[in-house]
Amino acid sequence: MLGQKSKFYGVGMSSAEEFAVGEKVVYQSHGVGEIIAKEVEIISGFELKVYVISFLQDKMTLRVPVGRAASSGLRSIVDKGEVERIYSTLRGKAKQGNRMWSRRAQEYETKINSGNIVAVAEVVRDLYKNVDSDRSYSERTIYESALNRLASEVAVLENIDKDSAIGKLLDTLKEKIAA
Repeated sequence: MLGQKSKFYGVGMSSAEEFAVGEKVVYQSHGVGEIIAKEVEIISGFELKVYVISFLQDKMTLRVPVGRAASSGLRSIVDKGEVERIYSTLRGKAKQGNRMWSRRAQEYETKINSGNIVAVAEVVRDLYKNVDSDRSYSERTIYESALNRLASEVAVLENIDKDSAIGKLLDTLKEKIAA
């Protein structure tokens, strides 16, 4: 009976695991999404409770088992107190990359996919220095991925659109350079 679905009402869940339909969440490898449903799927005769998460920017829907939500990296949007840590990180000194680009690129990708918003801010800060110079395709791609991931969460936190969030983040980086 693969694929049968019924509504799921949160029975047997601890409050630490529970997300509400309509809540914005962060999935570590995809960024900000929205819980659009809670369902029970019947797979091989077993009930599997899942969150259905929509990622509009990627035009993707993901189903995450409720019991594995935390271990798979699903988390709530950070609180407004974290916003200052983000901006503080962006104003900080960029880490100098003295290793080969391939190793730094791996580290940056790991930070972006970690789900840690401050680690993503570090990637944006570290790669911003080359924003106007010739960058390799991979460096530009990693920078844009980190900036978009960071801006998506900042936009939700500050109740602004993503483009405005990108503008605020870039203004913070430009202020640091001007100082």
